Amino acid sequence: MKFAIELKIEENSGQEKSQIAESILRSLPQWFGIEESILKYIKEVEKLPTIIARSGERGVGFLSFKQHNESAAELLVMGIYPDRHRLGIGKLLIQETESILRQRNIEYWQVKTVAPSRVDRFYDGTRAFYLKMGFRPLEEFTQIWGKDNPCLIMVKAL
Repeated sequence: MKFAIELKIEENSGQEKSQIAESILRSLPQWFGIEESILKYIKEVEKLPTIIARSGERGVGFLSFKQHNESAAELLVMGIYPDRHRLGIGKLLIQETESILRQRNIEYWQVKTVAPSRVDRFYDGTRAFYLKMGFRPLEEFTQIWGKDNPCLIMVKAL
């Protein structure tokens, strides 16, 4: 089933975008099951540029990004309600963000995700999605999130 999706960037501080993000993150415990991390993301979303994907009035997905310097940015957090997975919303969010980053003359962007050294079918799918979107694995770190939660940094040249 196809849904009409409207994308809108919201750069101002806003409680609505953090409420949308919180609701979506809490619907995805397979990826976002650590309360401390959820609270940190919600706080960050409120301050960062965030693209909201809406179906009618309902926010069904979001992507928040952080510009680190004049040439690099990071996909900080992205989520889409489970009933809207595999409908192209994630791809639209990535494409819209890349358009914005190119307008800002950003050359590179990165995303952090759980590394393949930790076996997890949900994150296997996440990494496959990022690969399909053109991100490439750069390096795995255990110092960022800990030994039990190894971090893979993926990068993409714009």
